[in-house]
Amino acid sequence: MNFPDIAVIASGIVLIGFLAWFFFGPKKARQAELVGQVQQVQVLVKGGYAPNLIRVRQSVPLRIVFDRQEGGECTSRVVFPDFALNRSLPAMAKTTVEFTPDKTGKFDFACGMNMVHGSLVVEPPSPPSKAISSLPAEPVIDGASNGADAERRTDDVDTESAERKAEIADLTRRVIVGAPLTAPVLFAAMADSFLHLSWLPQFLLNHWLQLALITPVMFYSGWPIHRTGWLSIAHRSAEMNALITVGTTAAFGYSLLVTVAPGLLPAELRGVYFEVVGVIITLILLGRLFEARAKAGTGAAIRQLIGLQPRTARLVRDGAEADIPVEEVVPGDVISVRPGEKLPVDGEVIDGRSTVDQSMVTGESIPATKQAGDTVIGATVNQTGAFRFRATRVGKDTMLAQIIRLVEQAQGSKAPIQRLADVVASYFVPVVMSIAIATFVVWFVAGPPTTLTLALVSAVAVLIACPCALGLATPLAIMVSTGKGAELGILIRSAEALETAQKIDTIVLDKTGTITRGAPALTDVIVTGDLTENELLLLVASAEQTSEHPLGAAIVAGAKARGLQPLQPTDFESVTGKGVRATIDGRKVLVGNERFIQDAGISGDGFAEVARRLSTDGKTPIGAVVDGKLAGLIGVADTIKDDSVAAVSALRDLGVTVVMISGDNRQTAAAIARQAGIERVMAEVLPDMKALEVRRLQDEHRVVAMVGDGINDAPALAQADVGMAIGTGTDVAIEASDITLISGSLTGVVTAINLSRSTMRNIRQNLFFAFAYNIVGIPIAAGILYPFLGLRLSPMIAAGAMALSSLSVVSNSNRLRGFKANATQPVVGAPLPAEPVVEVASYGAPPISQDAPTGQGEDMTGETTAIDPVCQMTVETASAEYRSLHDGKAYYFCSAGCKVSFDKNPGKFIGAGNKGEPASH
Repeated sequence: MNFPDIAVIASGIVLIGFLAWFFFGPKKARQAELVGQVQQVQVLVKGGYAPNLIRVRQSVPLRIVFDRQEGGECTSRVVFPDFALNRSLPAMAKTTVEFTPDKTGKFDFACGMNMVHGSLVVEPPSPPSKAISSLPAEPVIDGASNGADAERRTDDVDTESAERKAEIADLTRRVIVGAPLTAPVLFAAMADSFLHLSWLPQFLLNHWLQLALITPVMFYSGWPIHRTGWLSIAHRSAEMNALITVGTTAAFGYSLLVTVAPGLLPAELRGVYFEVVGVIITLILLGRLFEARAKAGTGAAIRQLIGLQPRTARLVRDGAEADIPVEEVVPGDVISVRPGEKLPVDGEVIDGRSTVDQSMVTGESIPATKQAGDTVIGATVNQTGAFRFRATRVGKDTMLAQIIRLVEQAQGSKAPIQRLADVVASYFVPVVMSIAIATFVVWFVAGPPTTLTLALVSAVAVLIACPCALGLATPLAIMVSTGKGAELGILIRSAEALETAQKIDTIVLDKTGTITRGAPALTDVIVTGDLTENELLLLVASAEQTSEHPLGAAIVAGAKARGLQPLQPTDFESVTGKGVRATIDGRKVLVGNERFIQDAGISGDGFAEVARRLSTDGKTPIGAVVDGKLAGLIGVADTIKDDSVAAVSALRDLGVTVVMISGDNRQTAAAIARQAGIERVMAEVLPDMKALEVRRLQDEHRVVAMVGDGINDAPALAQADVGMAIGTGTDVAIEASDITLISGSLTGVVTAINLSRSTMRNIRQNLFFAFAYNIVGIPIAAGILYPFLGLRLSPMIAAGAMALSSLSVVSNSNRLRGFKANATQPVVGAPLPAEPVVEVASYGAPPISQDAPTGQGEDMTGETTAIDPVCQMTVETASAEYRSLHDGKAYYFCSAGCKVSFDKNPGKFIGAGNKGEPASH
């Protein structure tokens, strides 16, 4: 071993040590300054973030001003995944991003391409000071007005679209310059070295000519690569561009030395590698051009959602109509909508009737009928009729704005698998550089003749073999799938929820409003006298026509659904807590509960047995007496949704265990579960104990998803590994959930799980594409096979593998745009599962606060059941899901609808339930 060998080995060791310190050593952090009541720091975006390590205080509003002094798509967005923040950064402009860091720790932020990274170190708040203690909980964010948020998003989309087009045009120009200039140099090198063509013109082998041809390729075509690469190294956060830059610079510099001063090198070391430089840069640029074109569709979901919002609204004021900008609409305004028009904001119909196509928001293809009292959603399309509605939610509060916001948050979040990929990528670049240095040292010391040339070429090949696609593998798939989910009516709050959903093995379904409709409906008409079913139903519906009772309304609606038109009653009388009596077409009709019938002196023969059978099925029995004789019974119940059975069956086919949770008693809960095909039931669960039941399932080593729609479901939604809220439910439940099913259909649960599984499968494929070519290529480039097979990897082939891996990742991610929700149809004749296993909660009565007056909130009589004052159903006091307090007394309800009716007018039902006389029916 001679002196040059020792010097190269020593230099290699020093360089590798320097790289370790340079990339992983301590970095100086910038402390945000307190300006008034807000922490503020300015970040230069130019091939990286400067500073890229920022220290801030917890719970103090933070303002980061990003000064982006470059174009191109790479840094066109900044993403703070841990704070669900995703903002566009226009080129050559300053953009202010404001939020309040509410947790301590080190949190990464990155560009939209996940190639440029920075870190935010959030430290515990300093001792209270006058300045900080008076701060508001949240900073004032630009765009708080009705239209500003939508305008910002529209501007962002327009800006990004313009930048993407500009980048595609710029890459096209650089490829057009690079390819023709590289072609003759590549042809000369291949023809001379491999084909040995005798007729090859010698001037093509002239080093000065090759230098003249490749110099524009190196400095013009390759400028975006070199600029970003050197800047990233300067920021001590090398990424993939840095490897290409170092490799091509080394090859070009060596070739330039051979051309300008060949006498400085031995004759055997005077080979040039201009063709390597030209081919590598041209291939990388060509791959990025294809990638940019393919990626143009990944953000289509946000652009389509923003495009749904109409620009104007037809305001009705003082009997006149006038078109105004949608930003000027305020809650309470009356809006007129004609056939074929889009609804500008959310609201409630006040007059008129029509059908509305809500597919672009809810994912439901069947138009929904809308009439007075129904809610309507902005950006949906009116179809057949005209109507007027009162605006209830405008600007950033509309459902469309919330959908866009949730999609942006999801696309800006990181899945656990992506965080792992980021960690690997952060080590990968320095490791590849170290491998390249070690490769150079080994080839120089132990290689065959022309060691310097072989060492240089092998080191360059190792650098070029590093996968650029690694950073894109996960975020692109997340972006496409969350956008696709929004199109299908599924809002995914975070990438973490999307990843976890594929692991779900147990689904807990709340009963009321999730499996069932959450409102009573006519289920049975049982005749015990001489009347036909339709005759009996017509008389009962006519008697109930003027009643406002929920069960009466259900009977009337059921009769109309069968084509019966109720008659006008006379001598109508409503007996609170019992029922109604009226004269219909000359016939005396009495409708009510068993006690009402007995009090009227009517024989109840045949009533008890049928009533017991209906109760066993979870239905409320209502007796009907016509002209003094029992004519039959009507069954009313909270019926299951049309697609619940199909959805439960599809979930079982996916290998997921379905569990129903309810506050109902064992008998009612089992009846609903039996109809839906659910095998396991948790009954008589107190509202505040649902989260405990979810935790119990998790303790069985299950990955649990909770599906619910009520306020009382919020704790359980938050406890579950994945919380899924029915979009037709309460805002609190939706806020506590990870995934929102806008349509309110359980089939959305099936679609969400299938989308999650498809996305994670796609991400794993992407990671394979990102690594496969290169994990194999790097050892070959380093020369590991040379001693055995004489094989080495050309830098040009390594560059091709890099470009191909990036293109494969982008193309594969775009396949998710073709994802379709499989229709969940019940299999005709398919056997339902065996009798459900019912588990009854055993919590006992909740304790009474010592400070609360007797009777306030709990039943103090010692009785365990009460009568729903509205619908007359028997309710278990310990497990009642819906309760109200009035004049210091607790009232219990079987459903949300009954509670709402009571709360609107308690006096109408007072004395009817709970230890008093039963309310109507």
